Amino acid sequence: MAKLVNHTAASSMGASFSEEFLLLPHLRAWFQRLRDLTRHGQVMLQTVVVESALDPFPLRRSLLGYGRRSFIADLRAGVTSALLSIPQGMAYALIAGLPLQYGITCSAIAALVGPLLSSSRHTVFGPTNATAFMVFSYFAANPQLDRLGMMPLLVFLTAALLIAGAFLRVADLTQFISRTVVVAYVTGASMLITVNQLPVLLGIPAESLHSSGRLIITFPGHVQRILTHLGHVEWLSIVFSVLTLAGYLSMKRWLPRWPAFATTLIAVSLLALIPGAFGHPVPTFSDATFSWSELLPPFPDFISSSTLPDFSRLFGLALAIAFLATLENSAMSKTLASRSNQRVDPNQDMLALGAANLACAYLSGMPASCSLTRSALNYASGARTGFASMWNGLCCLIGALTLGGAVAYIPRSALATLVVCVAVSLFNRRHITISVKSTRSDALVFVITLIATLMLPLHVAIFVGIGVSIVLYLRKASRPSLVEYEFNEEGHLTEARQGGRQHPAISIVHVEGELFFASADLFRTQIQRSCVDPNLRIIILRLKNARHLDATCAMAIEELVRALRADGRDLIISGVVKDLYRVLRDSGLVEVVGKENIFPASPTNPNLATRNALRRAQEILGIKDAEVRIYYDPSKQPKA
Repeated sequence: MAKLVNHTAASSMGASFSEEFLLLPHLRAWFQRLRDLTRHGQVMLQTVVVESALDPFPLRRSLLGYGRRSFIADLRAGVTSALLSIPQGMAYALIAGLPLQYGITCSAIAALVGPLLSSSRHTVFGPTNATAFMVFSYFAANPQLDRLGMMPLLVFLTAALLIAGAFLRVADLTQFISRTVVVAYVTGASMLITVNQLPVLLGIPAESLHSSGRLIITFPGHVQRILTHLGHVEWLSIVFSVLTLAGYLSMKRWLPRWPAFATTLIAVSLLALIPGAFGHPVPTFSDATFSWSELLPPFPDFISSSTLPDFSRLFGLALAIAFLATLENSAMSKTLASRSNQRVDPNQDMLALGAANLACAYLSGMPASCSLTRSALNYASGARTGFASMWNGLCCLIGALTLGGAVAYIPRSALATLVVCVAVSLFNRRHITISVKSTRSDALVFVITLIATLMLPLHVAIFVGIGVSIVLYLRKASRPSLVEYEFNEEGHLTEARQGGRQHPAISIVHVEGELFFASADLFRTQIQRSCVDPNLRIIILRLKNARHLDATCAMAIEELVRALRADGRDLIISGVVKDLYRVLRDSGLVEVVGKENIFPASPTNPNLATRNALRRAQEILGIKDAEVRIYYDPSKQPKA
């Protein structure tokens, strides 16, 4: 019995050893495949990094020749812009529905980190009204989400998209985004910011606004909510709103060099102490004070079970914020570079913006973009290098560490009024007029984007506008011109006279324009018109001026060839340039049409290919002289 057991055990051990022995080659192959994939990935990553041509430390160029005058100019500009950055940071945090310190720390961290990698000497990073309201709009539409808990993860995801986009040179694509979309989006966001702050400006208590339990994210909804709560208006808040507006406008008019935003906020906060001393306190941010220990947000969580679902939920918002931040950064850096005769790299600036957001994900908790107002003030204050932005960030950091208790004296209506003033300043009447009156398509894009901004969450609205602009552009570009041509008495190809010959056997169709997917149906329809004549035997497609042939149009040509040959007709292609021939060859159309029916363009004689195609048509028909009819596009008829 013992021998049997030992024999069985030995047999099982032998079987297991044999199985492990058989698995070893598979494991080696698997590890080898993994090693090859890792090496391939490293090579690809190195190629992307090298081809991106990004500078790891562009600030070093500012250190060359940096002296006392530059230091004083940067320090003065940094302190001046910080007097705007601190109150604006609080205002944008208020817009986003975040603690006030998030806005101040975002202004500090982004302004400190951004210049280390930025190619622009004058841009200032930090929170902006457009990105702040985009955050508010998203979480207002999804109230079940933990806003404060998910903000670090959102900012981290935004940073990752910006950094990846910089290495892939995505910023170069911003030039293809219609400016009309941006103008309409900013206009709609300004209107939403204004109407969202009006209840605070009028002193309507937040408790009465939220008593219905319904969350409002659309412009009509905000207006309707204000009208139904006018009975809860507080006169003292209105008085301080008027005082704030008068003080801000007076400062802008009579003391333009003074920091109007900060000065007005300090002055109104001091005035608010007077009614409080007589038992009529003004609503302030007494419940929003903070200490230095409360500045840091929770770190992004990557190990909890909700991380992947949160990534999925926030990806669309992060993509929209990264896209909008890239647009703002590119527009402002190019504007200031044109004034200072400086050359900027939008992809380098995109990397700097990504690094700033990465730092904000751990040290601030609010997304950063390129501030239009603070960057313009930084340039106007005489900033010479990126150190001005770093001085600005250092001042904001000192403010964040010391002003936590001072926010208790800021009237809510005063800060809301200043937010409205900033929002109204974004209305650019000149740009709106140009967008609406230039072309019908621009006007349509503006109206649709504006309506989408007022009616949809902002991270959706901006992509609606971009989609509409692209569709309308494709509609314009998808209309190839088909003009009838013929050989005149001198033997040159010219546009045919209206009427043509009465008994044609050959039709020469001159195609000019884009031949991509959007034009395939129109191209097919126009060609089919010429096939109505039963006497037509041969169609010559003259593609000398046709561009960007793609798979969809290649399929349309193949279908046309097969349909013609099924009816006893044929197709010849002339004037084929190199790029066009490559598409025909790679798609297999050369074999379908036949090499003998394709005639490359001649750079010395543009009509030679069509003459050879005409001889080939006569050869197919078995005649020496054929009646030639050139297809005529009815849309090209001259208007009487």
